[in-house]
Amino acid sequence: MGTGIYANPVSAEREASVIVRDAKDAARGWVVEEAGVLPGFGGAFYHGSINDLTDDATLPAASDVDVIVVFAEPSPPVRPKLGKLRYRDVLLDVSSLPSDELRSPDHVLGQYHLAGSFRGPNIILDPSGQLTDLQAGVAREFAKRRWVERRCRHAEEQILAHLRSADATMPLHDRVTAWLFAAGVTTHLLLVAGLRNPTVRRRYVVVRDLLADYGHEEFHEALLELLGCARMSRERAEVHLAALTTAFDAAKTVVRTPFFFASDIGDLARPIAINGGRELIAHGLHREAVFWLVATYSRCRKVFWHDAPDLRERFEPGYRVLLGDLGITSAADLRWRCDEVEAFLPRVREVAAAIVAANPAIEE
Repeated sequence: MGTGIYANPVSAEREASVIVRDAKDAARGWVVEEAGVLPGFGGAFYHGSINDLTDDATLPAASDVDVIVVFAEPSPPVRPKLGKLRYRDVLLDVSSLPSDELRSPDHVLGQYHLAGSFRGPNIILDPSGQLTDLQAGVAREFAKRRWVERRCRHAEEQILAHLRSADATMPLHDRVTAWLFAAGVTTHLLLVAGLRNPTVRRRYVVVRDLLADYGHEEFHEALLELLGCARMSRERAEVHLAALTTAFDAAKTVVRTPFFFASDIGDLARPIAINGGRELIAHGLHREAVFWLVATYSRCRKVFWHDAPDLRERFEPGYRVLLGDLGITSAADLRWRCDEVEAFLPRVREVAAAIVAANPAIEE
């Protein structure tokens, strides 16, 4: 076999541009050689933004190819998230799902993070034909109003779930992450209403474009206010990126303890975590870059917390300064910011409903 399904090899950053068609071929090759031979393998599909790109487009340098591997067992014989690995000069981000999560088109149509990937052809390998049937069923109903509204409710449920998970006994980085993703999923609620891909790192960029398309440009500022970065300057974002870069390069050498996004702190992830943020800042999208700066710095702090306590003190000031610029200087501030997200939800819901009502692609 090639890379090995548990592999996460260190490799240099991609030096040449990769065409989407070739990237998909590489992903398919990895699935056939590595995942497809495992017990209980039920298929695999492309997930996320790769499904929005034409085959002859160039894969952005700060992007990977998301692949989800499906297993028949409720508990797959691999880790829930394999993470990042390089195969044929293409960076893959591999996750797994039990087949029960894909049990019917109706179930998938109500899952805001999954349904969009089945809107068009996305199947990599499907030995039983069940994924192909599922994709056809989701595609037929994807734009129906009742399912769009159900996915909006699902996004709102996820916001509340993040807020509820922010336990006061948790380490600071975990509480910040819970607040951050609660605030960040407000963009997903709007993107779902607009039938757009609820992307991760670039969510504040793509939601800005969506809001402009529907005449709600001013609401983008409200989303950035909720995040605390509406008045952040490019120079200040560059300061935070420099601090994060140093912390990231230290964390990637000491990470040992497995956690869900551990593979996002490593050499393979650096083009996305660091270069991706630098690219946004260079294009004047410094405020939109803040979400991923905070997410990545929080993961670095988690690494220091578990695997290098001696480094935590060294990199703590940079993390605290970043949070301070977002208005978080105490546990009380963080609790208040969580309450603020919940209080903000009716406004997000109202704008989402207006987008659904005005969206010509939504069917009755």
